[in-house]
Amino acid sequence: MRTANSERFCSLFAARVRYLLLAFDRAIKEKGGKNLIPISDDHRTMRPPVMTYAIIAANIASWVLIQGAGMNEPTLAASVCNYGMVPGEITRMAEIGTGVPLGDGMACVIDSEAVNTVTPLTSMFLHGSWAHLIFNLLYFWVFGNNIEDSMGRIRFLAFYLICGLVAAAAHIMVGPASPIPTVGASGAISGIMGAYLILYPRIHVRMFFPPLFLFRVRAWVVLLLWIGGQLLSGLPELTTMRPEVSSGVAFWAHIGGFVAGLVLVKFFEKPSLVAARAVPGER
Repeated sequence: MRTANSERFCSLFAARVRYLLLAFDRAIKEKGGKNLIPISDDHRTMRPPVMTYAIIAANIASWVLIQGAGMNEPTLAASVCNYGMVPGEITRMAEIGTGVPLGDGMACVIDSEAVNTVTPLTSMFLHGSWAHLIFNLLYFWVFGNNIEDSMGRIRFLAFYLICGLVAAAAHIMVGPASPIPTVGASGAISGIMGAYLILYPRIHVRMFFPPLFLFRVRAWVVLLLWIGGQLLSGLPELTTMRPEVSSGVAFWAHIGGFVAGLVLVKFFEKPSLVAARAVPGER
């Protein structure tokens, strides 16, 4: 016979598994598809991608130290509410005191704190779940190290942050009065993906088709399919009929970041580094 404690443990464990599976599914959808996951590319870097490592470390450190690794729901909710970006707080179009439910007995309340002005930056280093973090960093690793290698470390950091801020601005423009907090590195990473499309469209990317299938495809195919999925998913947000169809994913932040990457990459690249990395027949 099971004791009350064992039943409670099983119930909590099952709830946690369901939460992780839902978060995993949502993270895949956010990245543009349920079945295709990039694993690596065929283009090696010329030197260690130190800044890529540093940005990955910063995201992991924020997740563990500030957000409690998602193990404590009040801590996670507080980090999202206090340091996530709320469009309505930035524009001051959301009514002070408006509450957005974040879980059982928890709500994010609109305020006018000074920290709100820097949340477009702080929100880039926060995430909503383990799956959200892992998928973002996987995409960042696959496409980011080569962009760093083409710009240099400091230029790459500036490019990453600017793309993230442009993504935040795009998200605000679509829903300027929204009281819902937004977190994630997706906007900045979308800029990296846009830059990759310009610099290395013909490089092969290894894709994983769960559960077992692996194959290689040109980067331009992967990236155009991804941005196409973002556009199709984001268009309903431009109407007032069914705003809930976005499922809470910041599609226009992704689109804004991607466009920023397309436009800005030529201002940040170092032609000598790009030329040194050229592979015949792959550009």
